[in-house]
Amino acid sequence: MAARQLRVSVRHEPGVAILDLHGDIDGRAEDVLERTYTTAERQHPAAILLNASQVTYINSKGIALLVVLLRRATKSGRRLWICGLSEHYQEIFRITRLSDYIAVSPDETSALAEIQQHDAIVPSPAG
Repeated sequence: MAARQLRVSVRHEPGVAILDLHGDIDGRAEDVLERTYTTAERQHPAAILLNASQVTYINSKGIALLVVLLRRATKSGRRLWICGLSEHYQEIFRITRLSDYIAVSPDETSALAEIQQHDAIVPSPAG
């Protein structure tokens, strides 16, 4: 199977930036992940959700790139979530214990509900 260059788009829900990932998360994804994560941060979301439902492949360099995003999120006081991982990648997240640090949800609807349930969204001050 030919490698698919990662494409990422950013959407915003109240308190959450959603990065829709399409393609492969590998070494070639570094620049696009960096740029789109920076774009997502500009709205000051309490949480960042990576929607991986259209991700076809993640290699070890891709995992390392996700760890970089985790570090950025933690440093800025945000929670990082990922949804839509295949069973295979969910297992890899469990085995590597990455799921201890990046919350894993089966789909976007579940992830958004869990983010709200876990108080990841900080209400805006009135005024």
